Amino acid sequence: MTGDTRRHDGALPQPTPVGDQPAGALPHQVPTPMGRLVATVERLRREVLEAQAAADGRALVELAKGILIGQLHCTPAAAARQLDLLCRESGTSPLELAADIVNQASRDHVSEIAAAFVERAGTDEDPAEPYSTVSVRLRTAESGMLAADADTQAVAESLLTNALSPLGAVAVAVWTAVPDGSLALAGHAGFPPREAVRWRHVPPGVSTVARLALRERRLVTLARLKREGLPSIGHLHWPDGGRMAVPTGTGGRIHGVLEICWPQPLAPQPPQIERQVEALAELCARTMDASPPHEFAATEGVLPDVAELIDLAEGLQDPAVVLTPVLDAEGRLGDFRIRHAGSRFVDPVGRPRGDVNGALLLEAYPMAAGESGLFDIIERVHATGEPFRAERMSLTALVDQIPLTSVADISVSRHGSAVLLIWRIEDERARLANLLQHAQRLGRIGGFEENLATGETTWNAQLYALHGLPATAPPVRLRELPGHAHPDDSAALDRFLRAVLRHRRPASVNFRLQRSDGITRHIRVVAEPVLDADQRLHAVRGAYQDISAQHWTEVALAATRDQLAHSEAESAERNRLALQLQHAIMPPTPPAIEAPGLRVAVRYRPAETESLVGGDWYDTVVLPSGLIMLSVGDVAGHGIEAATGMVVLRNALRGLAVTGAGPAQLLSWLNTVTHHLAKHVTATAVCGLFDPSTRVMRWARAGHLPPVLLRGGEAEAFPLIEGLLLGALPDVTYVEREVQLEPDDTLLMFTDGLVERRDCSVQDSLGHLVQAAAAGAGDLDGRLDRLLAESRSDTDDDTCVIGIQVG
Repeated sequence: MTGDTRRHDGALPQPTPVGDQPAGALPHQVPTPMGRLVATVERLRREVLEAQAAADGRALVELAKGILIGQLHCTPAAAARQLDLLCRESGTSPLELAADIVNQASRDHVSEIAAAFVERAGTDEDPAEPYSTVSVRLRTAESGMLAADADTQAVAESLLTNALSPLGAVAVAVWTAVPDGSLALAGHAGFPPREAVRWRHVPPGVSTVARLALRERRLVTLARLKREGLPSIGHLHWPDGGRMAVPTGTGGRIHGVLEICWPQPLAPQPPQIERQVEALAELCARTMDASPPHEFAATEGVLPDVAELIDLAEGLQDPAVVLTPVLDAEGRLGDFRIRHAGSRFVDPVGRPRGDVNGALLLEAYPMAAGESGLFDIIERVHATGEPFRAERMSLTALVDQIPLTSVADISVSRHGSAVLLIWRIEDERARLANLLQHAQRLGRIGGFEENLATGETTWNAQLYALHGLPATAPPVRLRELPGHAHPDDSAALDRFLRAVLRHRRPASVNFRLQRSDGITRHIRVVAEPVLDADQRLHAVRGAYQDISAQHWTEVALAATRDQLAHSEAESAERNRLALQLQHAIMPPTPPAIEAPGLRVAVRYRPAETESLVGGDWYDTVVLPSGLIMLSVGDVAGHGIEAATGMVVLRNALRGLAVTGAGPAQLLSWLNTVTHHLAKHVTATAVCGLFDPSTRVMRWARAGHLPPVLLRGGEAEAFPLIEGLLLGALPDVTYVEREVQLEPDDTLLMFTDGLVERRDCSVQDSLGHLVQAAAAGAGDLDGRLDRLLAESRSDTDDDTCVIGIQVG
């Protein structure tokens, strides 16, 4: 053996199995010649990929050196030394530093995506990759793709090796969108060769993952390919793996689709990863774009392929328009320029083609930008190359800011860099005449013209039907109208005729037409005089309109207004009585209650809207046993039903408390009362019995928030115990607990109107109340006033809070 047999890491080389036997193979396994050949090919393939990755990395470093040469105005050797010096000082690798230099110099889309990882890198919220790792991967992939030039196969291999394998991907396919609607496999990596041969061509209409992205024109993520039921390359090898597919294109044109395969189900990806994939698709599109570089937004010259399309459009028998894309500063499609309107061009709004030539499509036809409108169709054809044809499609244009719809047969196709639009609009005069007939029929309008020189009167068919006359009957002249109208309308018709025939002014009048069949119609007639060259009255034109439906609608509407006003007055009276009832039982600020061993203060705040009469109640009663009952509750709903339900439950609880039962039994009885009310209601409540001699309070709850205890500058809510709301079930058993109170303790009992918020849970709101209660100081009245003032509730509900101070 000759030469140095040590490895670069200083360890001795391991014995090589005979015949390049794979490591880990059993000793009795003898490799076949075919096995040796396969192993050799696989080893050479890995070496080629490693060499390509190394070359891509060297290309990135050389690009960074070139940037330093341009910025420092130094020699290549000096740039290399400067790069080594910066690596030692920053403690980064040459590839990381090179990627950072390229990002700083280019300030392009790739650098923006890499910068998005700086603030969120490595956090629990988004365990993203470091900025340097993303930069190296994207820039190395870019270098490899640029080195591959138009070799899409090499582009796919560079993408997988440099950018996608670190993300866990195992294969990548680059599809080319063919104008006939098919897909061609232009490049692939990671898929078995036989699989790539099987999928080299996908006919039009076959639904695949790539076709889905092409149809959606956006990035598509499939967590599990098998679950979606879409076939694609490699679906037999990784049936449960995830897929990503994103269209690749430049200048508004989609050249193909980049499809990425994962072996396992794909979890939802953060936006930064999706932006990386979109950036890789954008880089991939640059290598697939075979069209000459040009910008229609900046170049007004006509390209050769556009000139040929103009000649073709001029030779067609149908009206044709040639469109070219207009790109913005970032290369995205913004609009289309009307490069040529053929000599047979017919504008839907009647403009000559000279007014349309050279204009932007959305400026000439702004209504084309509607959802699924003409612009969307042209944009899709330009992007995918798939032609579009439709018969009797509606085209809407603006005429004096009024939408006018035309019906046309449409054909849109892409030819090179331009789009050919052909539309064949229906005959305009026939369409407008048909439109006018429908408008007259729907509006129950009939037109007339009366020649005063010859005495001839012309009606259209709708006017005969409006008068209830056969088509052979002579028309009714204007001067004869009073004889066909209700007698009470004669004066109005005389004024109308004088204005038109004598004063020669346009006029209108409403009258009741009494037809020969006995039917009365409410009619509006509008007329204008027609003068001859000598300013003499020559004829009168006008229209009749049947407004009977409008008249009776106005009559019904007036009756409805009267009924509504009466209902509003009744509703206001009901609300006023309910408020009086509620305030009589529970005044907003009742005087403090002095009970043995207790001082009780109450604050009650009605809902902000006076019409929302609520069902909150509170009560403090000294029982014959010497115990003090403290209760607070809330009947669901608003209005007179809630107010009356509140009165029933409050008084029922007072009467039941005289029996001497405990709070759990009282709530059980009160639940039975609630369940059997005539109008079924539900309510929540807290009931407590305080013994002044022992300072022990027994309490129970029925779906209500627990009381809050303030002791020694600290506040704490009572432990939550079981208790179903009142009225839900006929028989409910409640649990009660005892609390030993001490002198100077303060107990707060309240309804949810004090704490409830739409944007957070009740428990969070209760925690805020506990903090606010602990932070307060002063006497009992001051505490309650402060709690009401600092309440964060936003539900506009009634609020009731009781403060009990132990003596």
